[in-house]
Amino acid sequence: MQAQATQIVHAYKQAPWRVQRQYVGAFLLFVIAASMIAALYLSVTAQAAVTGREIQELRVEITGIQRANADLETQLADLTSTAVMEQRALQLGYRPVKPGELEYLAVPGFVAPEPGILLEAQDVPEFEQIIPAEYTQSLLEWLDERIRLGGGQ
Repeated sequence: MQAQATQIVHAYKQAPWRVQRQYVGAFLLFVIAASMIAALYLSVTAQAAVTGREIQELRVEITGIQRANADLETQLADLTSTAVMEQRALQLGYRPVKPGELEYLAVPGFVAPEPGILLEAQDVPEFEQIIPAEYTQSLLEWLDERIRLGGGQ
């Protein structure tokens, strides 16, 4: 019986080349796993770099558009300046009105429209109404009031 057990143990005993194959397999598995992690890292890094570059390009584009807008606003301000408008009016045949040529006409019941900004300003409550009285009182005024009221309140 012992001889038979020895034969079974000897038959299942691994040969040195099998052990080496297991080590090589484990090493290759580690190399493949490390390669997959490195590839994933490189993919994420590349996507972040591409996105960062796109953001930089968009910021440059925004800056260019802002400059073009500022140039257009400057041109508009120049075209609507008093001197340029007066010159264009004279070229079109207009002339300044003389005091004797001007006649004002009063229309009963007519109320001149107010600009929208003035209408909005009328709706805003006064400064004192916005801030409660407790927040407009200085520390010295508060102490003085407490002393006059008896200090215990």
